[in-house]
Amino acid sequence: MSQVLCLWSGPRNISTAMMRSFGSRADTTCWDEPFFAAYLDQTGLDHPGRVETLAACETDPDRVVDRILAPVPTAFHFQKHMAHHMIAGMPMDWVSEARHVLLVRHPARVIASYAKGRPTFTEDDLGFRPLLTLQSELKVRTGQRPMVLDSDEILAAPETALRRICVEGFGIPFDRAMMGWDAGSRPEDGPWAPYWYRNVIASTGFTKPLGHLPELDPQYAEIYSRSLKDYKALIRLRSR
Repeated sequence: MSQVLCLWSGPRNISTAMMRSFGSRADTTCWDEPFFAAYLDQTGLDHPGRVETLAACETDPDRVVDRILAPVPTAFHFQKHMAHHMIAGMPMDWVSEARHVLLVRHPARVIASYAKGRPTFTEDDLGFRPLLTLQSELKVRTGQRPMVLDSDEILAAPETALRRICVEGFGIPFDRAMMGWDAGSRPEDGPWAPYWYRNVIASTGFTKPLGHLPELDPQYAEIYSRSLKDYKALIRLRSR
């Protein structure tokens, strides 16, 4: 039986780079945002790639769960999940059969990046409150607190962070193949990749840490303020 490894984050984090990293392992199969089509179908939200996603991906969340737990031809099944996709009514019983790591990023960086591809959005689209809620629910359902890491920690020291994620977060051995990858698209990339993945498609490894926080357009001030509060709550749960 394959071990299910779930990385949970919000958008415009380094979660796709993490999928590249785990996809570089010979013992790992990757899946990109399993519940995205079901989320779009149930909310009716207009996102870049909506038409392509609904046409290509499963919209029945119960069938998504069947695939989440189904064997794959490798020892590990790495799944990149978005916490805000788990709206009310989405099945959660399956999480007790997986290992979980939560990835967070400063909301100033998230908002600056997200606004380039989708200028109109709400704080719910950024996933900070869903991540905070998810952290508590995973602790109850699995009996252990999931690892929480800030993406800047990974960019500052990729090998150290990846070793911790593998060993402490997922309970698997670290593999040095995770440190780099070939540029280009991957079969596991979702249909939304042309809208969001340009940088990671061109990448061959983790980028260097970014410098000062970006200045945001004043229109995002309220979203930023509320997201920052939830981000700080998540950071207090960060695994050290």
